[in-house]
Amino acid sequence: MNCNITRQEALALLRKYNKEPFHIQHALTVEGVMRYFAGETGNGEEAYWGIVGLLHDIDFELYPEQHCVKAPELLREAGVSEEMIYSICSHGYGICSDLEPKHQMEKILFACDELTGLIGAAARMRPSKSVMDMELSSLRKKYKDKRFAAGCSRDVINTGAEMLGWELDELLEKTILAMRSCEESVDREMQK
Repeated sequence: MNCNITRQEALALLRKYNKEPFHIQHALTVEGVMRYFAGETGNGEEAYWGIVGLLHDIDFELYPEQHCVKAPELLREAGVSEEMIYSICSHGYGICSDLEPKHQMEKILFACDELTGLIGAAARMRPSKSVMDMELSSLRKKYKDKRFAAGCSRDVINTGAEMLGWELDELLEKTILAMRSCEESVDREMQK
């Protein structure tokens, strides 16, 4: 996989088009989650997976109606490879993109993008405001409540689990662990 942009360059690019702390935090979280899953799969592509996660919503803040449509233009201007652009845009498959996730990494991004939002909302409701003490049973209750984090599509999450060949509980549990792995570094980055 061709990683022709550094993490530093990717972060600067993200910040060029995104100013809202919520969007920056989401991007950093998805980056950390993707790096975690890259390590779990043992493919040695943590940097590539992380940058795809970091840049996945590059166009969302400024161009919400053109999400995954405007992204290729912004990414090409920055010299991002076509392979990485495809991976980034495939996370919107069936919603704002017709690019189907093909590789495991793309399927994980598709499944985890919405799920990190739901888990993040559930964490903010906890006394600790953290995923560190979140249990699967607690998350499952929030997941079943369609009114909770209603903007996080359960259909997309379920489809992502199916794409990966994972049970929903497996996806939920792995994503909690992934978010635990990066919560501290995301918090540090947000304080800068």
